[in-house]
Amino acid sequence: MYRLPRCLVSLFTLSFALVATGIAAGPAAAEGPARIVDVRPLGGRQFEVVVHSGAMDKPVTLWLSHPGSGAPALYLLNAVDGGEDGGPWMRRTDVAEFFADRPVNVIVPMGGRASYYTDWIADDPVLGRNKWETFLTRELPPLLDARFGMTGRNAVAGLSMSATSALNLAIHAPGLYQAVGAYSGCPRTSDPAARAIVYSQLALFGANATNMWGDPGHPAWLEHDPMLHLDRLRGTALYLSSGNGAPGPHEVLNSRGIDGDPLRLADRVLVGGTMESIVSNCTGPLAAALAARQIPATVHFHPGTHAWAYWQDDLHRSWPVFAGALGV
Repeated sequence: MYRLPRCLVSLFTLSFALVATGIAAGPAAAEGPARIVDVRPLGGRQFEVVVHSGAMDKPVTLWLSHPGSGAPALYLLNAVDGGEDGGPWMRRTDVAEFFADRPVNVIVPMGGRASYYTDWIADDPVLGRNKWETFLTRELPPLLDARFGMTGRNAVAGLSMSATSALNLAIHAPGLYQAVGAYSGCPRTSDPAARAIVYSQLALFGANATNMWGDPGHPAWLEHDPMLHLDRLRGTALYLSSGNGAPGPHEVLNSRGIDGDPLRLADRVLVGGTMESIVSNCTGPLAAALAARQIPATVHFHPGTHAWAYWQDDLHRSWPVFAGALGV
């Protein structure tokens, strides 16, 4: 029986609101400072790394593609499910193959569903404690740099929900990232319509956005609106992209993620198309605002829907931007 896709439920909710080579260590302790607790080889240059976050007091699992010491890092953030439901970057794209011979560490944190990869002002009854910004910008990089001989030069990219996260991480940790990619994101959070989108996304997972950034009048909503802090991105290499919602080259039966299923194709065209048309109305003003401030950005608008096939394309297209900024 065909199950109603989560993205379809998300769209209905949104419309109602508006209209994730070393020696393995032992198991993680229950508390204490951030530290690497396990490194598990997966074959070739791939590893599973478990890091205890002191800020969140829990282990976080990472997928790592490690070329050897002396390489920079690219952090890839998962979508709103944190890579838990539909799968992370490694299952949805060719990220392992694409970076198999490239001189960069690729890190995919697992988890963080509906968290916006930010520091929440309060624990959530459903999601628990979210201090992802602290983990990603302060706890994790020095641990990976020391253990795997990384250079300290970093890029970060996100898609859909985490596109906003990638921009905010760079804004709040100046100098940490030399490049940022935002694929199919809606980087507004402070106006009523944007807040409604955020509330609806988190509600799908039973979470309350008030625990993230407070009541609608709380200043945290303004602080986490990239549109209000674009000058803090000056000097960072930027790549932005979105589809226009119209069927594109990946709206065909043999496309990855559709796999010959006509119902999946219909879902992508109708639901993914509508979602991406909303995203386009966010990305366009972002690109225009950067241009007005003379902040350089590589921008790619294309036909297509809200789908992983396009985010794989975005990753390929944005790699030269990241590589130039990372010095590889």
